[in-house]
Amino acid sequence: MTKNFTILAVFGVVALGCSSDKTSPTSEAPAENPNVQTTVNSKLAAKGKPIFRFETFGDESFWTDTLKMNEIIPSVDPMTALSVGLKVDAAALPDEVVAGVQDGSISLTDPATTLALLKLDAVVGVKGTVTTTNGKDTLESVGITCALCHSTVDDSFAPGIGARLDGWPNHELNPGAIIALSPTPSKDAKAVYNSWGPGMYDPRFNLDGQNGPQVIPPAYGLLGVARITATGDGSNIEYWNRYVAVTQMGGHGTFTDDRTGVDVTNGSDDLVSDNLPALQEYQLSLPAPPPPDGTFDPEAASRGKEIFSGAGKCSSCHSGPLFTDADKRLHDPSEVVSEPEPGDAPSYASRSATKQYRTTPLRALWQHAPYFHNGSAATLEDVVTMYNEKKSLGLSKAERADLAEYLKSL
Repeated sequence: MTKNFTILAVFGVVALGCSSDKTSPTSEAPAENPNVQTTVNSKLAAKGKPIFRFETFGDESFWTDTLKMNEIIPSVDPMTALSVGLKVDAAALPDEVVAGVQDGSISLTDPATTLALLKLDAVVGVKGTVTTTNGKDTLESVGITCALCHSTVDDSFAPGIGARLDGWPNHELNPGAIIALSPTPSKDAKAVYNSWGPGMYDPRFNLDGQNGPQVIPPAYGLLGVARITATGDGSNIEYWNRYVAVTQMGGHGTFTDDRTGVDVTNGSDDLVSDNLPALQEYQLSLPAPPPPDGTFDPEAASRGKEIFSGAGKCSSCHSGPLFTDADKRLHDPSEVVSEPEPGDAPSYASRSATKQYRTTPLRALWQHAPYFHNGSAATLEDVVTMYNEKKSLGLSKAERADLAEYLKSL
């Protein structure tokens, strides 16, 4: 097992993705017009839904045996868990629990309620085995699933409690703070984890020891997209799913890629490979959410569309119906405006297999701020400003505002 795993991955810049092979080496730049999946097998996708939500790939051996989170969680009450971004699936709550929370007879400040929620499979992305002896609950083991980072809820019941929104990045989740609760990591490692903050995660720190957290990306709107991660390391989602499941979650299986020197095997069994095809299909079935009414100015967006294709030069890379040229090329770090990395962190591309960046497909931008792989732009207005300054576009204030409105409409 590799040293000091971290948590599910924030994944390059796109959610999940992995190959059903043990390794999926790719060329330094994608071939033009690769064979990208553009249709979904609905039956296979249906099989992938419970995998995405509930499959741990056997990572309890890491989260329980190594990190000992089963000893930490019983002392954490639901309000504290919600404060670090964990979510509760309201659909998993029986009527009597809903009533108890509403009338106060079930306390959200009692750690015992946390165990009760785990027994109900109601904590999004967390799978716990709880046994009850003489009326006392004990958390025997705990693991995590893809949904931990790549699902949230609509807050329809209460903040942090509601209907699942699969594929939506959980930008309230503080993975580093959660990992740092474990007694296992060193003092220095805990300092790194606590430095990340909500919505950020470094999917390579446990392998190369460098610290450069990335924004947890969406796992929706991926159908037809070439090169799933920010650096285009894998040609399909299965590549990254295997990487995450094995090297980040601690699932039982193997991931090998000679380009990065990563060679990790956990356990003596393979609980990952057989799940990958259905998992990918479910992820590909998740549509990007459209912008809600009233979240952008249609007239300004119409003007911004012309700027996007004209003076803003955005369409030179964000091209085609998916707004990306990833099916044709990758880009040198010198071409992107999001580097140098914040806090003097090493270039994220330099830690990848391709050493380059993929043009991010633009979808549901209204939903998943902050922007760029490293979160260096807080708003779409900031995105436009960075491009205007670093690419010397010469856009006026009004043009920048219109272009931002167009981005909000995507």
